[in-house]
Amino acid sequence: MSEPTTTDDLPLASLEPPRRSRASVVWIIPLLAAAVAIGIAVQRILTEGPTITLLFQTAAGVQAGKTVVKFKDVDIGHVTAVRLADRFSKVELTVKMDRSAAGLLVEDTRFWIVEPRVTLSGVSGLGTLISGNYIGLQPGNSTKEQRRFVGLDAAPAITDQPGRRFVLKASDLGSIGLGSPLYFRRLKVGEVVAYALAADGSGVDISVFVFTPYEQYVTPETRFWDASGIDVSLSAEGFDVRTQSLVSLLAGGVAFDVPSFVTATGPAGEGSVFTLFGSQTNALKQPDPVARRYVIYTDTLDGLQVGAPVKLLGIRAGEVAEIGLAVDPETRAFRPRLLITFFPERLVTQLTPGQQELGRALVNAGEDERIKLIRHQIEDLGLRVQLRTGNLLTGERYVALDYQPKAPKADMDWTRDPLELPVTPGGLADLESKASGILDQLHDILAKVEELPLEPIGRKLDSSLENLDRLLANADTETLPELNKTMAALRGAVVVAERVLEDTDESLLSRNSAAQQELSAALIEITRAARAVRVLSDYLERNPQALIRGKGKGNQ
Repeated sequence: MSEPTTTDDLPLASLEPPRRSRASVVWIIPLLAAAVAIGIAVQRILTEGPTITLLFQTAAGVQAGKTVVKFKDVDIGHVTAVRLADRFSKVELTVKMDRSAAGLLVEDTRFWIVEPRVTLSGVSGLGTLISGNYIGLQPGNSTKEQRRFVGLDAAPAITDQPGRRFVLKASDLGSIGLGSPLYFRRLKVGEVVAYALAADGSGVDISVFVFTPYEQYVTPETRFWDASGIDVSLSAEGFDVRTQSLVSLLAGGVAFDVPSFVTATGPAGEGSVFTLFGSQTNALKQPDPVARRYVIYTDTLDGLQVGAPVKLLGIRAGEVAEIGLAVDPETRAFRPRLLITFFPERLVTQLTPGQQELGRALVNAGEDERIKLIRHQIEDLGLRVQLRTGNLLTGERYVALDYQPKAPKADMDWTRDPLELPVTPGGLADLESKASGILDQLHDILAKVEELPLEPIGRKLDSSLENLDRLLANADTETLPELNKTMAALRGAVVVAERVLEDTDESLLSRNSAAQQELSAALIEITRAARAVRVLSDYLERNPQALIRGKGKGNQ
């Protein structure tokens, strides 16, 4: 057990005032971390781009944190939020853009969702099958910044390809659609990028884009036409089939060219307006500044239609402008009436270069000179009109003007306007009339044949054939065997007769046969007897008294 200690032995406590502590090195690390964080935040604030809002009707395949915004296949932003807006009618996307893309965000910048699309004109967006849908961007030309945009429902046809836009005025859209190809000499040089109803509702405005360098071939005189489907025309001149390509057949298309009769000028400006013709024929048709109209009265209008050709000596020089009827003021009967348009300048182009000046002088002559020229053609040279069949398959007809010197003199009224041209029947019309008469006769014959009691005759004929069949069957089983036997017997009799005849020939007709010798002796005796009778008759003629007195000496 230990001894107790006193309190004096215990050390005394002394109070020492606390000393001011120095900053601990432990705080350096948090301070440095805070400084780095602040620096990063400032750096991020200084480097991050603007935030924009996009409104779409739908947002197929768009996901926050995954979907990106691309321009020239470079990621320039990403979607941070997706939500419904405008009372659930639209989808609002919040997009964080890179700072480098801030200059692209102007008021006419366009956005759209890129997704796989398969159309008749091609396939697009195949890359999204792997990477997913993304948002495309087309820069605008404005300088005014904007942060809220309305996205497009579909990708624009043309993005950043150089070229020039033109507007086509059409009566209707037809089969043309967005992306329909644009052809120049059957080469694709552009496409349809937009269309809309005209402001006044009278037609459709179609915007086409021609790629560089083909836009230089579009001049103010260029003609555009609808190249969709197959252009098939059937007329008195036969079938005419025109088409561009298989794509234009399926997805529609537009083609353009410059007519050969116009003078080439410079390229057309951006946004120039053109007329879209329905066919290539109408588009490249040469206008006829000089047109003369004449009237023709015919017997029929079969096979004729508006636009049918009018040919002078086989050269197309006009067309049928109107088809109708007229009433004869005396008989009150209707008469078929044709109004034709004649283009004399087309004949001038067919003349030799040395005669074209004379032709133009005749075309541009006054009315009196024109009537004088036509009168000479009709009265002196026999110019007449005939309706001829141009297509035997379809029966399409055309108006032919030919010289017929032997034609009867025409009774013309040279004061009429339009002037009535004399008509002569066509050869084919006469042939058709004869053929019609033959057909009528054939129809009468067929009618008489129909009146014959063919059905009773048929029944009797069937009955007769049945009887004949039975008779032939009996003949096969009964008559023919008997006939064969008879024939065999007859054949044997013939053989016997031939043998008898041969024996007769040998016994009677042979030179050395006994019968032949006896016959010869009998004939000799008969000859002698005949001679004696003749001598006796001569003697009695000279001495008839010998019948009474007998033969005496004096009666020698």
